[in-house]
Amino acid sequence: MTDVRPAGIHHVTAIATDPQANADFYLNALGMRMVKRTVNFDAPDTYHFYYGDRAGNPGTIMTFFPWPDAPKGRLGAGQATTTSFSVPEGSLGWWKDHLARLGVGASRPTERIEEDVLTLRDPDGLVIELVASADTHDTEPWDNGNVPTEHAIRGIRAVTLTEHDLERTAGMLAGKLGFELAAEQGNRYRFHTDGQAAGVGTVVDVLADRSLPNGLVAAGTVHHVAYRAPDQTAQVNWRESLVSDGVGVTEVRDRTYFTSIYFREPGGVLLEIATDGPGFDYDEPLLDLGRALRLPPWLEPNRAQIERALPAVKTGA
Repeated sequence: MTDVRPAGIHHVTAIATDPQANADFYLNALGMRMVKRTVNFDAPDTYHFYYGDRAGNPGTIMTFFPWPDAPKGRLGAGQATTTSFSVPEGSLGWWKDHLARLGVGASRPTERIEEDVLTLRDPDGLVIELVASADTHDTEPWDNGNVPTEHAIRGIRAVTLTEHDLERTAGMLAGKLGFELAAEQGNRYRFHTDGQAAGVGTVVDVLADRSLPNGLVAAGTVHHVAYRAPDQTAQVNWRESLVSDGVGVTEVRDRTYFTSIYFREPGGVLLEIATDGPGFDYDEPLLDLGRALRLPPWLEPNRAQIERALPAVKTGA
């Protein structure tokens, strides 16, 4: 079996309530592009929105299941509690003013492990960070939104996992998933993919706090974090490696734009491994991404029924 190493974050998926408020925030306040408007393949009575850079490159994608009746979630242990986006160095002042103009509250920029960080929340209370980074990113900032290209989000910088037991989670990250401990600050432990922090999605922070209650995954919280596999061969190798270590892993699931496997790390956070391809332009041209509702072939016969059940959403696309 070939060595199994992470290639960074593919996407982060969270739970929202109002689909229009969700779209307004990520398109207008954060200036991301809607690269796919589809449905939850396992529960097609709700949307699945994908936001990202111009081409929907892996490592730039934030996705949502907007369930209008979802209960409020609770942050705590056993969760991915923060999603951090990378923005260019020197941009946090602009972002602070931009968010204030839109009535979005944000913290004062603070320094953490030699990075400047701005913290805010989306309409459902999901914790978002903007991290000023000098890294060179192989992504394509969306240039048709409300955020100038020179300040635009480059991709996902990191996720933060909050855990009761650092050792077991760190053991999976370093021992089975190929991460390396790179820095410590208080009860924050920073892991990098293969020792490298450059590029998108290469950082995982673990916050260790035994005093916290368990989190509740619902509205305003992260549902799962997906890591990248370059292709299905690598994904199958990764699955076999996890199974051989006694980790419960799902079968490979077809998500049209990638294939996925799912498992939980020892603290309880749901993780996914998703392939880089076929990509979001698989079923519509790059210029038209996110404009129309796309369905997988097995749901197309039910299109009329699905469309009647979904609320209308304006995206300006």
